[in-house]
Amino acid sequence: MTPVVLLHFHGRRTGVTRHVEDVARRLPAHVTGWGPLLGVRRLPWRALLELARNGRVMVHAHRNLELLAALLLRTALPSVRIVFTRHSAGRPSAWTRFLARRADARVVLTRVGLRELGFRAEVIPHGVDVGRFTPPGDRREAWRTLGVGASRGVGAVGRIRPSKGQQDLAAAWAVLGPKFPRWRAVVAGLVTRRWRSFAERLGGLEQLGELDDTAGLYRGLTIVVQPSRRESFSLVLLEAMASGCCVVAAALPHYPELVEQGVTGFLYAAGDVSALVGILEPLLADPSRAEAIGRAAMEDVRERWTLDAEVEALRGLYAKVERLR
Repeated sequence: MTPVVLLHFHGRRTGVTRHVEDVARRLPAHVTGWGPLLGVRRLPWRALLELARNGRVMVHAHRNLELLAALLLRTALPSVRIVFTRHSAGRPSAWTRFLARRADARVVLTRVGLRELGFRAEVIPHGVDVGRFTPPGDRREAWRTLGVGASRGVGAVGRIRPSKGQQDLAAAWAVLGPKFPRWRAVVAGLVTRRWRSFAERLGGLEQLGELDDTAGLYRGLTIVVQPSRRESFSLVLLEAMASGCCVVAAALPHYPELVEQGVTGFLYAAGDVSALVGILEPLLADPSRAEAIGRAAMEDVRERWTLDAEVEALRGLYAKVERLR
């Protein structure tokens, strides 16, 4: 197969970063660029140029700057083939559409993303490493080892900021916490200086900070709330589901593709705290129901949303692009 090089031009760890790491390790492929990547084979830019001079190279970009660099590289070295993944589900800018049309192939993560893009692309959703994200043998014991207290946990995972909606979980927990003392509510994620005052106002929620081992947290949580106002995809949802958690998420446009209401999780109108309370209260009162939903979610992820399936779909796309010209 033609060598594959993933580009990564970003200084912070994001969902895209984790996706690049997962795919690069599983293909395997090299990564050219910068940023806090873990466990990948890096290829310096000079080495990428040399590789492209000696034969075909598949360059996979994930952001506009990366795509622009790939297009410039192809102008100088026509042996380069370009695949571009658009991670956002919303309407792309004119600049993004201009660049994306010039890639040899495009990938979107959801059918909503395909509709918003407005021209041909492959729908290849993110997949989960189900060897890493897996249910515990005893969830209550897994929760106890986290040292947070109480018997069970409900929580949100993601960077702490208003757009992630943790304030809705805090408002819901102000109502529910006193009724369910055996439960503890937590949030885990990076707090930047800009949002410290916001984080301080999340009363009633235990703040765990940014964790290296989110898989361990998922194994302890019984319920994962995803209250975000916007997400490009949300690996958090699928990782939590793969770990056997019952997910309760704000109903972003593409989430019905990931969560079947009342079967593999629950959706509510974004920002509607009363609706969130209405979903959480019976689950807190009957943890066995939450666990049953979590088991169904885990089975669904293993059937439809694995990292292996994603990588095989990408391999098929790369092979198709090789035959284009």
